[in-house]
This record gives sequence, C-alpha cells and structure tokens, in this order.
Amino acid sequence: MSITEFDTSLPSIRQVQNLIKQAVAVEFKLLTGDLITGRILWQDPNCVCIADENSRQITIAKQAIAYFLAKE
Repeated sequence: MSITEFDTSLPSIRQVQNLIKQAVAVEFKLLTGDLITGRILWQDPNCVCIADENSRQITIAKQAIAYFLAKE
C-alpha cells in the first residue's frame, strides 16, 4: 500500500468517518492552542475539513491537531 492511500482499517479513520456520518459537532484543539469547533465535512490522508457555526469551511492539517472531542 502506498503511503498516500487512505487506510480505512485504522480506528482513527473509522472514528472520524462515523463523526462525519452522524454530523456531530467536534472541538479540535490545535498544537498552537487554538480551538476550532464545527462539523467535520471530509477527511483525506493529510487533512480534515470543518464547517464552523457560520458554515465557513476550514481545512486543518492532521499534523496540526493535538486532539479532538465529539460534543454531545
């Protein structure tokens, strides 16, 4: 498998895919300390795209994410 392929057998990939399907609000804490809240629209091997409360799309490099929490 190429490094750039999307490995859906990884639990983290499946977790994010479930959050996309459920349209759950998520808080992303970035390594910079910034907090971004919104719905995950899509992910690829390098990035995730978030729609914030104003429907603005924010693309975040996965390397920049410290952690994320699903808001319930």
